[in-house]
Amino acid sequence: MESWTREHVPALTGVLSAVSLALVFGAALQVLPTGSLPAPEGLLAVIPHVNAVVSTLAIGTIAAGVAFARRGEYDRHRALMLVSLVLFAVFLVLYLYKVSIQGPAGFPAEGPAVVERFVYFPVLAIHILLAVICVPLLYYVLLLALTRPLAEVFDTQHKRVARVAASLWLVSFLLGNVVYLLLYVVY
Repeated sequence: MESWTREHVPALTGVLSAVSLALVFGAALQVLPTGSLPAPEGLLAVIPHVNAVVSTLAIGTIAAGVAFARRGEYDRHRALMLVSLVLFAVFLVLYLYKVSIQGPAGFPAEGPAVVERFVYFPVLAIHILLAVICVPLLYYVLLLALTRPLAEVFDTQHKRVARVAASLWLVSFLLGNVVYLLLYVVY
């Protein structure tokens, strides 16, 4: 299986990305069947706050993972990037659960329209765009790293693509936290 995966990283990246993005957009558009999902109000209310903490932790682990890679400490880099991936998965599962039941959160009615139009929507749009772009990049670098010994990873596009992926991933998480602050703290 590892040999097949190793030889088909781009194709597998495409399939995993398509499935992942279909789940995300299916949840956001509320077209996924959710009738059998439990929907305790207390849990749904706490998810945005938990996800803000998870996002903040992911920002730290991504930044530290990049720093370890730059110093040549690849075992620590790999460990932190895998932790980042787990944090991202936790975030995504909680987000998809909440959004598939309640739909995407709207900007609060008491918030000023000028902030909604010129701050919230642009930040949200860039956050979503970067998150969508990150999905295939993250799958690609993950599959390259997991299907090869460390010495062979250097002969792939991992480093070049990972630089872009990590940068966009950090900005996406940061903008996600700005969206959280606008929705749940400021307004």
